Amino acid sequence: MNSKKGEEGSEVKEGSASELKGHGSFKNRDMFFRADQIDLKSLDIQLEKKLSKIWLNGALGSRKPKDEWEIDLSKLEIRYLVARGTYGTVYRGIHDGQDVAVKLLDWGADGHATDFETATLRSSFQQEVAVWNKLDNSNITKFVGASMGTTELKIPSNGQTLLPSRACCVVLEYVAGGTLKQYLIKHSRRKLPYKVVIQLALDLARGLSYLHSKKIVHRDVKTENMLLTTSRNVKIADFGVARVEAQNPKDMTGETGTLHYMAPEVLEGKPYNRKCDVYSFGICLWEIYACDMPYYNLTFSEVSHAVVHQNMRPEIPRCCPSSLGSIMKRCWEANSEKRPEMDEVVRLLEAIDTSKGGGMIPEDQMQGCFCFVPTRGP
Repeated sequence: MNSKKGEEGSEVKEGSASELKGHGSFKNRDMFFRADQIDLKSLDIQLEKKLSKIWLNGALGSRKPKDEWEIDLSKLEIRYLVARGTYGTVYRGIHDGQDVAVKLLDWGADGHATDFETATLRSSFQQEVAVWNKLDNSNITKFVGASMGTTELKIPSNGQTLLPSRACCVVLEYVAGGTLKQYLIKHSRRKLPYKVVIQLALDLARGLSYLHSKKIVHRDVKTENMLLTTSRNVKIADFGVARVEAQNPKDMTGETGTLHYMAPEVLEGKPYNRKCDVYSFGICLWEIYACDMPYYNLTFSEVSHAVVHQNMRPEIPRCCPSSLGSIMKRCWEANSEKRPEMDEVVRLLEAIDTSKGGGMIPEDQMQGCFCFVPTRGP
Protein backbone atom coordinates (compact mmCIF):
# COMPACT_ATOMS: atom_id res chain seq x y z
CA MET A 1 0.00 0.00 0.00
CA ASN A 2 1.35 3.44 -0.91
CA SER A 3 2.06 6.01 1.72
CA LYS A 4 3.13 9.64 1.86
CA LYS A 5 4.49 12.06 4.41
CA GLY A 6 2.25 14.61 6.09
CA GLU A 7 3.30 18.16 6.78
CA GLU A 8 4.55 17.25 10.25
CA GLY A 9 6.42 14.16 9.07
CA SER A 10 3.80 11.66 10.21
CA GLU A 11 3.03 8.86 7.85
CA VAL A 12 -0.59 8.59 6.71
CA LYS A 13 -1.63 5.45 4.86
CA GLU A 14 -3.96 5.90 1.91
CA GLY A 15 -7.10 3.83 1.91
CA SER A 16 -7.45 4.00 5.70
CA ALA A 17 -11.06 5.12 5.54
CA SER A 18 -12.18 1.82 7.03
CA GLU A 19 -10.09 2.52 10.09
CA LEU A 20 -11.65 5.98 10.41
CA LYS A 21 -15.02 4.31 10.66
CA GLY A 22 -13.96 2.52 13.82
CA HIS A 23 -12.98 -0.93 12.49
CA GLY A 24 -9.53 -0.77 14.00
CA SER A 25 -7.55 0.91 16.75
CA PHE A 26 -4.72 3.36 16.33
CA LYS A 27 -1.56 3.02 18.33
CA ASN A 28 0.19 6.07 16.88
CA ARG A 29 -1.02 9.09 18.83
CA ASP A 30 0.61 11.48 16.37
CA MET A 31 -1.35 10.18 13.38
CA PHE A 32 -3.22 12.73 11.26
CA PHE A 33 -6.38 12.07 9.27
CA ARG A 34 -7.68 13.52 6.05
CA ALA A 35 -10.77 15.63 6.74
CA ASP A 36 -12.34 14.70 3.42
CA GLN A 37 -12.41 11.06 4.51
CA ILE A 38 -14.43 11.71 7.73
CA ASP A 39 -18.21 11.34 7.54
CA LEU A 40 -19.13 14.60 9.32
CA LYS A 41 -22.88 14.12 8.80
CA SER A 42 -22.77 10.78 10.57
CA LEU A 43 -20.80 12.24 13.42
CA ASP A 44 -23.35 15.10 13.79
CA ILE A 45 -26.20 12.61 14.01
CA GLN A 46 -24.37 10.55 16.63
CA LEU A 47 -23.53 13.67 18.63
CA GLU A 48 -27.13 14.87 18.52
CA LYS A 49 -28.38 11.49 19.74
CA LYS A 50 -25.82 11.51 22.57
CA LEU A 51 -26.73 15.03 23.68
CA SER A 52 -30.44 14.25 23.49
CA LYS A 53 -29.94 11.23 25.73
CA ILE A 54 -28.00 13.32 28.26
CA TRP A 55 -30.70 16.00 28.19
CA LEU A 56 -33.52 13.54 28.66
CA ASN A 57 -31.74 11.93 31.61
CA GLY A 58 -31.21 15.27 33.35
CA ALA A 59 -33.85 17.51 31.86
CA LEU A 60 -36.39 19.43 33.87
CA GLY A 61 -39.26 17.27 32.76
CA SER A 62 -37.59 13.88 32.92
CA ARG A 63 -40.09 11.03 33.14
CA LYS A 64 -37.71 8.81 35.05
CA PRO A 65 -37.32 9.96 38.67
CA LYS A 66 -33.70 10.50 39.68
CA ASP A 67 -34.26 10.78 43.42
CA GLU A 68 -36.63 9.11 45.84
CA TRP A 69 -38.47 12.39 46.42
CA GLU A 70 -39.16 13.08 42.75
CA ILE A 71 -42.83 12.78 41.91
CA ASP A 72 -44.56 11.47 38.79
CA LEU A 73 -46.46 14.52 37.55
CA SER A 74 -48.76 12.35 35.44
CA LYS A 75 -50.38 11.20 38.72
CA LEU A 76 -51.00 14.78 39.83
CA GLU A 77 -54.23 16.58 39.07
CA ILE A 78 -54.39 20.33 39.68
CA ARG A 79 -57.87 21.50 40.69
CA TYR A 80 -57.76 25.26 41.32
CA LEU A 81 -55.64 28.23 42.39
CA VAL A 82 -55.31 28.87 46.12
CA ALA A 83 -52.82 31.73 46.37
CA ARG A 84 -50.26 33.62 44.33
CA GLY A 85 -47.08 35.10 45.80
CA THR A 86 -43.88 36.82 44.77
CA TYR A 87 -41.93 33.62 44.18
CA GLY A 88 -44.57 31.00 43.62
CA THR A 89 -48.15 29.94 43.16
CA VAL A 90 -50.12 27.48 45.30
CA TYR A 91 -52.79 25.21 43.88
CA ARG A 92 -55.02 22.58 45.40
CA GLY A 93 -54.90 19.19 43.73
CA ILE A 94 -55.16 15.42 43.96
CA HIS A 95 -52.28 12.94 43.94
CA ASP A 96 -53.03 9.23 44.09
CA GLY A 97 -56.39 10.00 45.68
CA GLN A 98 -54.88 12.28 48.35
CA ASP A 99 -55.75 15.97 48.77
CA VAL A 100 -52.54 17.94 48.24
CA ALA A 101 -51.25 21.47 47.98
CA VAL A 102 -49.07 22.10 44.94
CA LYS A 103 -46.56 24.92 45.15
CA LEU A 104 -44.90 26.09 41.93
CA LEU A 105 -41.64 28.00 42.39
CA ASP A 106 -40.48 29.95 39.37
CA TRP A 107 -38.02 32.43 40.95
CA GLY A 108 -39.05 35.06 38.44
CA ALA A 109 -39.52 35.03 34.68
CA ASP A 110 -37.02 33.43 32.33
CA GLY A 111 -34.16 35.67 31.35
CA HIS A 112 -34.09 37.58 34.64
CA ALA A 113 -31.43 35.45 36.31
CA THR A 114 -28.07 34.17 35.20
CA ASP A 115 -27.45 30.49 34.60
CA PHE A 116 -25.28 30.45 37.73
CA GLU A 117 -28.05 31.98 39.88
CA THR A 118 -30.58 29.52 38.53
CA ALA A 119 -28.22 26.58 39.12
CA THR A 120 -27.62 27.76 42.69
CA LEU A 121 -31.34 28.04 43.43
CA ARG A 122 -32.06 24.63 41.96
CA SER A 123 -29.20 23.05 43.89
CA SER A 124 -30.53 24.51 47.16
CA PHE A 125 -34.00 23.32 46.24
CA GLN A 126 -32.76 19.77 45.70
CA GLN A 127 -30.90 19.69 49.00
CA GLU A 128 -33.83 21.02 51.00
CA VAL A 129 -36.55 18.79 49.55
CA ALA A 130 -34.24 15.82 50.11
CA VAL A 131 -34.15 16.78 53.81
CA TRP A 132 -37.89 17.48 53.98
CA ASN A 133 -38.58 14.07 52.44
CA LYS A 134 -37.04 12.36 55.48
CA LEU A 135 -38.95 14.33 58.13
CA ASP A 136 -41.80 12.73 60.02
CA ASN A 137 -43.53 14.75 62.72
CA SER A 138 -47.17 15.51 63.44
CA ASN A 139 -46.40 19.24 63.66
CA ILE A 140 -44.61 19.41 60.31
CA THR A 141 -46.52 19.60 57.04
CA LYS A 142 -46.13 16.22 55.35
CA PHE A 143 -43.99 16.25 52.22
CA VAL A 144 -45.46 14.23 49.34
CA GLY A 145 -42.92 14.84 46.59
CA ALA A 146 -41.30 17.36 44.27
CA SER A 147 -40.27 17.79 40.68
CA MET A 148 -37.37 19.70 39.17
CA GLY A 149 -39.56 20.51 36.19
CA THR A 150 -43.15 21.27 35.28
CA THR A 151 -43.33 20.31 31.60
CA GLU A 152 -45.77 17.48 32.33
CA LEU A 153 -47.87 19.49 34.76
CA LYS A 154 -51.42 20.18 33.58
CA ILE A 155 -52.74 23.45 34.98
CA PRO A 156 -56.36 24.54 34.53
CA SER A 157 -56.58 27.24 31.87
CA ASN A 158 -56.63 30.66 33.48
CA GLY A 159 -54.98 32.74 30.81
CA GLN A 160 -51.51 32.02 32.22
CA THR A 161 -50.57 28.49 31.25
CA LEU A 162 -46.94 29.15 30.34
CA LEU A 163 -44.45 28.46 33.10
CA PRO A 164 -40.78 29.45 33.11
CA SER A 165 -38.58 26.59 31.93
CA ARG A 166 -36.71 26.55 35.24
CA ALA A 167 -39.83 26.28 37.43
CA CYS A 168 -39.93 23.62 40.16
CA CYS A 169 -42.85 21.97 41.89
CA VAL A 170 -43.44 20.93 45.53
CA VAL A 171 -46.37 18.73 46.58
CA LEU A 172 -47.52 18.68 50.22
CA GLU A 173 -50.41 17.35 52.22
CA TYR A 174 -53.36 19.71 52.06
CA VAL A 175 -54.08 21.27 55.45
CA ALA A 176 -57.67 22.47 55.41
CA GLY A 177 -57.85 24.85 58.41
CA GLY A 178 -56.03 27.81 56.89
CA THR A 179 -53.13 29.67 58.48
CA LEU A 180 -52.62 30.38 62.15
CA LYS A 181 -52.50 34.07 61.26
CA GLN A 182 -56.01 33.89 59.78
CA TYR A 183 -57.28 32.07 62.87
CA LEU A 184 -55.86 34.73 65.21
CA ILE A 185 -57.30 37.57 63.15
CA LYS A 186 -60.69 35.87 63.34
CA HIS A 187 -60.41 35.88 67.15
CA SER A 188 -58.83 39.32 67.49
CA ARG A 189 -61.90 40.66 69.32
CA ARG A 190 -62.94 37.78 71.56
CA LYS A 191 -59.41 36.39 72.12
CA LEU A 192 -58.69 32.72 72.92
CA PRO A 193 -59.17 30.58 76.04
CA TYR A 194 -55.89 30.06 77.86
CA LYS A 195 -56.02 26.32 77.25
CA VAL A 196 -56.19 26.91 73.48
CA VAL A 197 -53.31 29.41 73.66
CA ILE A 198 -51.06 26.84 75.31
CA GLN A 199 -52.15 24.06 72.94
CA LEU A 200 -51.33 26.15 69.86
CA ALA A 201 -48.03 27.30 71.37
CA LEU A 202 -47.05 23.73 72.27
CA ASP A 203 -47.74 22.46 68.76
CA LEU A 204 -45.53 25.16 67.29
CA ALA A 205 -42.81 24.65 69.90
CA ARG A 206 -42.75 20.88 69.36
CA GLY A 207 -42.48 21.30 65.61
CA LEU A 208 -39.57 23.73 65.92
CA SER A 209 -37.87 21.52 68.51
CA TYR A 210 -38.10 18.63 66.06
CA LEU A 211 -36.62 20.69 63.22
CA HIS A 212 -33.75 21.87 65.43
CA SER A 213 -33.06 18.26 66.46
CA LYS A 214 -32.56 17.57 62.74
CA LYS A 215 -30.17 20.53 62.43
CA ILE A 216 -32.72 22.54 60.47
CA VAL A 217 -33.21 26.27 61.04
CA HIS A 218 -36.54 27.51 59.74
CA ARG A 219 -35.48 31.18 59.48
CA ASP A 220 -38.99 32.40 58.69
CA VAL A 221 -41.07 31.52 61.74
CA LYS A 222 -44.30 33.51 61.70
CA THR A 223 -47.99 32.73 62.17
CA GLU A 224 -48.48 33.08 58.41
CA ASN A 225 -46.26 30.04 57.86
CA MET A 226 -48.19 27.86 60.31
CA LEU A 227 -51.18 25.86 59.09
CA LEU A 228 -54.10 24.54 61.10
CA THR A 229 -55.88 21.23 60.67
CA THR A 230 -59.65 21.05 61.07
CA SER A 231 -59.01 19.82 64.63
CA ARG A 232 -56.90 22.94 65.31
CA ASN A 233 -53.48 21.31 65.36
CA VAL A 234 -50.56 23.43 64.15
CA LYS A 235 -48.34 22.26 61.31
CA ILE A 236 -45.21 24.15 60.30
CA ALA A 237 -45.02 24.88 56.58
CA ASP A 238 -42.37 26.25 54.22
CA PHE A 239 -39.46 25.50 56.53
CA GLY A 240 -37.16 24.51 53.68
CA VAL A 241 -38.57 26.10 50.60
CA ALA A 242 -38.86 29.44 52.39
CA ARG A 243 -35.08 29.44 52.51
CA VAL A 244 -34.93 29.16 48.75
CA GLU A 245 -37.50 31.89 48.30
CA ALA A 246 -35.63 34.34 50.52
CA GLN A 247 -32.15 34.25 49.02
CA ASN A 248 -32.06 38.05 49.04
CA PRO A 249 -32.29 39.47 52.60
CA LYS A 250 -34.16 42.48 51.19
CA ASP A 251 -37.02 40.17 50.26
CA MET A 252 -37.61 39.28 53.93
CA THR A 253 -39.41 42.53 54.69
CA GLY A 254 -42.92 43.93 54.69
CA GLU A 255 -44.22 42.00 51.70
CA THR A 256 -44.12 38.79 53.71
CA GLY A 257 -44.52 40.34 57.16
CA THR A 258 -41.35 38.60 58.29
CA LEU A 259 -39.54 41.66 59.61
CA HIS A 260 -41.80 41.87 62.67
CA TYR A 261 -40.53 38.43 63.73
CA MET A 262 -36.83 38.91 62.92
CA ALA A 263 -34.26 38.59 65.66
CA PRO A 264 -31.95 41.60 66.20
CA GLU A 265 -28.94 39.73 64.83
CA VAL A 266 -30.84 38.95 61.64
CA LEU A 267 -32.00 42.54 61.26
CA GLU A 268 -28.38 43.69 61.60
CA GLY A 269 -27.15 41.20 59.04
CA LYS A 270 -24.98 39.42 61.59
CA PRO A 271 -24.34 35.65 61.64
CA TYR A 272 -27.18 33.75 63.28
CA ASN A 273 -28.16 30.20 64.20
CA ARG A 274 -31.24 28.27 65.35
CA LYS A 275 -31.76 30.81 68.16
CA CYS A 276 -33.24 33.19 65.58
CA ASP A 277 -36.18 30.76 65.42
CA VAL A 278 -36.51 30.94 69.21
CA TYR A 279 -36.81 34.73 69.03
CA SER A 280 -39.45 34.48 66.31
CA PHE A 281 -41.33 31.92 68.38
CA GLY A 282 -41.43 34.40 71.28
CA ILE A 283 -43.14 36.95 69.02
CA CYS A 284 -45.57 34.27 67.79
CA LEU A 285 -46.33 33.30 71.40
CA TRP A 286 -47.26 36.90 72.21
CA GLU A 287 -49.39 37.05 69.04
CA ILE A 288 -51.22 33.82 69.95
CA TYR A 289 -51.99 35.10 73.45
CA ALA A 290 -53.00 38.64 72.45
CA CYS A 291 -54.59 37.77 69.07
CA ASP A 292 -53.00 40.96 67.84
CA MET A 293 -50.23 41.97 65.46
CA PRO A 294 -47.01 43.41 66.95
CA TYR A 295 -45.93 46.90 65.91
CA TYR A 296 -48.87 47.22 63.53
CA ASN A 297 -48.65 51.04 63.36
CA LEU A 298 -44.89 51.32 62.80
CA THR A 299 -42.96 51.40 59.56
CA PHE A 300 -40.42 48.69 58.80
CA SER A 301 -37.50 51.05 59.36
CA GLU A 302 -38.95 52.14 62.72
CA VAL A 303 -39.39 48.52 63.82
CA SER A 304 -35.90 47.54 62.72
CA HIS A 305 -34.23 50.46 64.48
CA ALA A 306 -36.25 50.14 67.70
CA VAL A 307 -35.82 46.37 68.03
CA VAL A 308 -32.06 46.54 67.52
CA HIS A 309 -31.13 49.81 69.25
CA GLN A 310 -33.91 50.36 71.81
CA ASN A 311 -34.66 46.75 72.72
CA MET A 312 -38.31 47.27 71.78
CA ARG A 313 -40.56 44.22 72.17
CA PRO A 314 -44.35 43.74 72.14
CA GLU A 315 -46.02 44.87 75.37
CA ILE A 316 -47.07 41.88 77.47
CA PRO A 317 -50.65 42.31 78.82
CA ARG A 318 -50.83 42.72 82.59
CA CYS A 319 -53.35 39.87 82.78
CA CYS A 320 -50.87 37.46 81.17
CA PRO A 321 -49.74 34.80 83.69
CA SER A 322 -46.13 35.31 84.74
CA SER A 323 -45.20 31.77 83.69
CA LEU A 324 -46.14 32.54 80.06
CA GLY A 325 -44.80 36.09 80.08
CA SER A 326 -41.46 34.78 81.34
CA ILE A 327 -41.19 32.41 78.37
CA MET A 328 -41.86 35.29 75.96
CA LYS A 329 -39.17 37.45 77.55
CA ARG A 330 -36.59 34.67 77.55
CA CYS A 331 -37.27 33.81 73.93
CA TRP A 332 -36.83 37.36 72.65
CA GLU A 333 -33.65 38.16 74.61
CA ALA A 334 -31.35 40.45 72.63
CA ASN A 335 -28.41 38.14 73.37
CA SER A 336 -29.15 34.96 71.44
CA GLU A 337 -27.04 32.86 73.82
CA LYS A 338 -29.45 33.67 76.65
CA ARG A 339 -32.45 32.35 74.75
CA PRO A 340 -33.59 28.83 75.68
CA GLU A 341 -33.47 25.87 73.33
CA MET A 342 -36.82 24.89 71.87
CA ASP A 343 -36.92 21.60 73.75
CA GLU A 344 -36.71 23.59 77.00
CA VAL A 345 -39.53 25.83 75.80
CA VAL A 346 -41.63 22.71 75.23
CA ARG A 347 -41.02 21.58 78.82
CA LEU A 348 -41.88 25.03 80.21
CA LEU A 349 -45.15 25.16 78.28
CA GLU A 350 -46.07 21.62 79.31
CA ALA A 351 -45.64 22.62 82.95
CA ILE A 352 -48.18 25.46 82.73
CA ASP A 353 -51.46 24.86 84.54
CA THR A 354 -54.41 26.01 82.43
CA SER A 355 -57.16 24.71 84.73
CA LYS A 356 -57.68 28.11 86.36
CA GLY A 357 -57.68 30.08 83.15
CA GLY A 358 -55.39 33.01 82.48
CA GLY A 359 -56.29 34.08 78.96
CA MET A 360 -57.44 37.55 77.94
CA ILE A 361 -61.02 38.41 78.86
CA PRO A 362 -63.20 39.24 75.83
CA GLU A 363 -63.29 42.97 75.21
CA ASP A 364 -67.05 43.05 74.55
CA GLN A 365 -68.03 41.96 78.06
CA MET A 366 -69.46 44.64 80.34
CA GLN A 367 -66.82 43.96 83.01
CA GLY A 368 -64.03 43.25 80.62
CA CYS A 369 -60.32 43.37 81.32
CA PHE A 370 -58.60 46.65 80.48
CA CYS A 371 -55.12 45.48 81.37
CA PHE A 372 -54.05 45.42 77.73
CA VAL A 373 -54.24 48.87 76.20
CA PRO A 374 -51.56 48.74 73.48
CA THR A 375 -48.99 51.49 73.71
CA ARG A 376 -47.04 50.99 70.56
CA GLY A 377 -44.03 52.88 69.39
CA PRO A 378 -40.29 53.03 69.92
